[in-house]
Amino acid sequence: MKKLMILGGTRYALPVIKAAHELGLYVITADYLPDNVAHKYSDEYCNVSITDLEATLAVARERKIDGVISFACDPGVVTAAYVADRMGLPSPGPYESVCILQNKGRFRAFLAQNGFRVPTAKGYSRVEDAVKDVDLFHWPVIVKPTDSAGSKGVARVDDPAQLRDAISHALSFSRGNEFIIEDFITQKGYSSDTDSFSVDGKLKFVSFDCQRFDTDAENPYTPAAYSWPASLSNESQRELTGEIQRLLTLLHMGTSIYNIETREDLSGKPFIMECSPRGGGNRLAECLEYATGVKLVENAVRAAMGMPIVGVEQKPYNGCWAEAILHSKKPGVFDSLWISEKIEKAVFQRDLWIEKGTKVGGFSDAHEAIGTLVLRFEDEDALQTVMSDIGSFVKVVLQ
Repeated sequence: MKKLMILGGTRYALPVIKAAHELGLYVITADYLPDNVAHKYSDEYCNVSITDLEATLAVARERKIDGVISFACDPGVVTAAYVADRMGLPSPGPYESVCILQNKGRFRAFLAQNGFRVPTAKGYSRVEDAVKDVDLFHWPVIVKPTDSAGSKGVARVDDPAQLRDAISHALSFSRGNEFIIEDFITQKGYSSDTDSFSVDGKLKFVSFDCQRFDTDAENPYTPAAYSWPASLSNESQRELTGEIQRLLTLLHMGTSIYNIETREDLSGKPFIMECSPRGGGNRLAECLEYATGVKLVENAVRAAMGMPIVGVEQKPYNGCWAEAILHSKKPGVFDSLWISEKIEKAVFQRDLWIEKGTKVGGFSDAHEAIGTLVLRFEDEDALQTVMSDIGSFVKVVLQ
């Protein structure tokens, strides 16, 4: 049997394991957390830090793997590309290109150097260097680690006097001890954070959505819901599609799924904020398959194994779709999930990950999600009515 190594063992790896098994592959999961749920479903588990490039490469060589993937697992993306590069395995693109896409500071610099529209941004490793540059930015700003995901370590700063604290917070989540400061873009409508797919460097499937936040959560920058279609104008979507294609061409990318974040400013100008060669967290690829029938997860596995890509093409949404990331607004002990009978007909899938009596956090980052609720609506008005006030229709009840 051909062997696929999956870096990371969270529940977001479960559909990848399922797809791999359906393709007849032997699945090896790897990380340093043996109790992670995905390891219960793989054929083999390897205990190794997936941020340690050489250690992961050694394990991959020992197991004689045929493909490697880091799906919805940001820390493993560079490592997967490194292993693929050293072993001559299929990869989303050149190792150096993946490194650029995965480092927020290098990515912003690359965009600026190649004529893309970007906010004023700069990466740092020293606090004092950043403090000296306060006049470089158009305040307020966003401070975040260059190498973290799930909105960990992200903070908006309105006053330069608060900058040091925000930097300290960001660095506490950075593996490489680096952070980035960039102008805060006051957005028009909703930002977009959803998945797309390229085949041999050509975009074959592009999606945009509405990325929604819970302003009452401990971290108001942790995505709390998504909905399709997007609020981005058709003109911006066309421009972004062309610019994403140009980005992939410049970086010589190949066949891969991507998690891409974009937004419009108040004047309607669109920006590419992030473009990571991996599936997004929060089950985005699964939701897109429900909405369009395009099997992004299966084809991400096929790409990692060098297998033919099947059925990746632009397709319309079958209705209007939304996903609520179930979470508590404050720490406590979970009692139950309440869903209003008013939206019962719209509930496509309810996926609760915890049981009564489980301790929960206040949604300080994406890891404190306790489940998902996938919804389908016949029209956009019905979707907006519910998703603009989701707290009135769905509640996490604490004891």
